[in-house]
Amino acid sequence: MTLKPQISDGPVETAGEKLDRREAVAAVLGENAAEYLIITGISAPKGDVLPVIGAEAPNLFPTGSMGCAAMVGLGLALAQPDRRVVVVTGDGELLMNVGSLATIGVINPPNLSIVVVDNEAYGETGWQQSHTGRGVDIAGMGAAAAIPNTRTVRDKAGLPEAAKLLRSTNGTTLIVLKVAQTNPKSLRRPQDQIWNKNRFREALLGRI
Repeated sequence: MTLKPQISDGPVETAGEKLDRREAVAAVLGENAAEYLIITGISAPKGDVLPVIGAEAPNLFPTGSMGCAAMVGLGLALAQPDRRVVVVTGDGELLMNVGSLATIGVINPPNLSIVVVDNEAYGETGWQQSHTGRGVDIAGMGAAAAIPNTRTVRDKAGLPEAAKLLRSTNGTTLIVLKVAQTNPKSLRRPQDQIWNKNRFREALLGRI
């Protein structure tokens, strides 16, 4: 069977068919979001987090390279064992470095949580269908990689348990949110990575 690329001009679903990405991320991060150290994958996941913590919140570091978010989160969790580190990324971004799940599972830092906003599409490059739209199970891969706490959330009923899992488990957590293919507007945040780095240092060390 030959797999043909599927390209569209924009999102192809309504938020009513699956989870709304902004509502789901907000529900999982919850009221403690300002206390977390948050790493986001490229583009859309940053937009999911900003409405929860504020456009210029210092506890957010948005990565700019595809495939690195989970490993940046791992390094930060090891360096800051007394802080809860949360990675919020997309299915395509994580799949580009899916081997990171094996390393994370073996090390299993108890303060690391990974939230995958899975819309089954590569929204940045033309809304091509991603591997998860063809049956790849990211939570299943995480469980097979020895990550002890994994969940796939497909409806609102599963969000409270996922939020509890993120903030209170003793062991790495991987939560996959199956969301609709929507493209909501985002709050504006400076894209200058020096500015973002210095703001994030404030969350770690306070103002210098």
